[in-house]
Amino acid sequence: MKSPLRPVLGVRDLFDEALAGVASRPLRTVLTMLGTIVGITTLVITLGIAETAGNQIAGRFDAVTATSVTVRVPGQADSGRPPTVAWDALPNLTRLNGVRAAAAVSRPDGISDARVRANDLHDPATVTDRILPAVGTTADLPAAADSKVARGRYFDEGHIARSDRVVVLGSSAAQLLGVTDLGEGPAVFVDDQPFTVIGVLESTAGSQQHNLDTAVLVPYTTGQDRLQLGVPTAVLIRTELGAASLIARQAPIALSPGDHDSLQVLAPPDPAALRGGVQHDVDSLFVVLGLVSLIVGALGITNVTLVTVMERTGEIGLRRALGGSRRHIAAQFLAESGVVGLIGGIVGASSGILAVVAISIGRQWTPVLDLTLAAGAPAAGAVVGLLAGLYPALRAARMQPVDALRSGT
Repeated sequence: MKSPLRPVLGVRDLFDEALAGVASRPLRTVLTMLGTIVGITTLVITLGIAETAGNQIAGRFDAVTATSVTVRVPGQADSGRPPTVAWDALPNLTRLNGVRAAAAVSRPDGISDARVRANDLHDPATVTDRILPAVGTTADLPAAADSKVARGRYFDEGHIARSDRVVVLGSSAAQLLGVTDLGEGPAVFVDDQPFTVIGVLESTAGSQQHNLDTAVLVPYTTGQDRLQLGVPTAVLIRTELGAASLIARQAPIALSPGDHDSLQVLAPPDPAALRGGVQHDVDSLFVVLGLVSLIVGALGITNVTLVTVMERTGEIGLRRALGGSRRHIAAQFLAESGVVGLIGGIVGASSGILAVVAISIGRQWTPVLDLTLAAGAPAAGAVVGLLAGLYPALRAARMQPVDALRSGT
C-alpha cells in the first residue's frame, strides 16, 4: 500500500508565506525591525567612528611626538680625555637627510643650579634670589626643541663666537624674576655675574618637554668660560615626519664615530605601531558596544516573534490539520524572522553609513569605513533574525494540531 503524498513547501511558496506573514501586521513588523535596525546602525556607527577617530588620533600622535629625538651624553670620568660629543660635531648631524634642526645643551649633573637675581639691590622685605638651572646651548635650540621666542630674540652664532654675556629666559623663569620688558636691556645676575636679557621663550609643549620654562639659557661658550658648564650633556634633534627611527640609529655615529655605543638615544615609538595600537584599542571598545546593542535587538525580535506565535496558534493548528509538517511550520516562522532581520540590516547599514559621514563632516574628519562591514551588515541582520526566531519557530512546530485549534478558538 502506497503512503499518502506529503505536501511539499517550495522555496517560492515559503518566501510568499513569509512575506504574507510579515505584511499582515505592518505596525508590529516595523516595531520588530526596530531592534535589528538599532543594533545594525549602532554597530556600523561605532565601528565607523572607531576607525575614523583612531585614524585622527594616530595622525595627531604622528605630528606631535614622532619628530623628537634626544641623544644623552654620559659624563666623563677623565677630564683629560676628548669629549664624547664635541660642540662642533653638530654639522655632521644636520647633514643627515631628515634632520630639520639640532642643538646641543650642557647641564652637568654634578653642578648645582645657579643663584639668579634680577637686580643688584638688596631689599630685606623681598626675596629676589632664585635658584634656577643655567644651561649652555647652541643657537638652534628653539627650532630643535620646537619652541618659540615670545619676546626679544635668541642668541646667534655671533654671540657664541664672542662669548657674550647674554641670556634668554624661559617663560616661568622670566615670571619668577619679574622680567617683563626687554626694551631697555634688563640685566640678571647669575652667580653674581651680570648678563643682559635679550629674549624670553614662549611656554610650549616642546619647552615643557625639555624643561626649558624655568631655565636660564646662555651661549655655550659663555657657559664654559664663566659658569663652568663644560661639554654637551644632550643633543636635541627635530626630524621630518617619519624619519625619527632612522635618525635615531644614525645620530650616535654622526656625533661620536669612535664612541657611539656609549650614547643613549631616546626616540618616539614607531608611528605605524602607534597607529595600529590606537586603532585596535578603539575598535575593540566600540565593537563590544555594537555587539551589545545587536544582542538587545535580537532579544526584541525573539520576544515579538514569540508573541506572534502565541497569537497565531489557530493558524498553526489549521495548517497542521491540512497536512503541514512541523518542518513547514518552523521554516515559515524562521523565514519571517529572517526577512525581518534582512530588511532591518539593510535599513540599519544605510542609516549607520549616513550617520558616520554626517558625524565626520561635523568634526571635519575624513570618514573611514570598511566596505566589507557595510556590505555584510544586511547578511548579519538576516542571521540575527534567524537566530532570534529559532526558539519561537521550534515552539510553533511542537504544537499539536488539536491543541492549537482548541487554543485558537
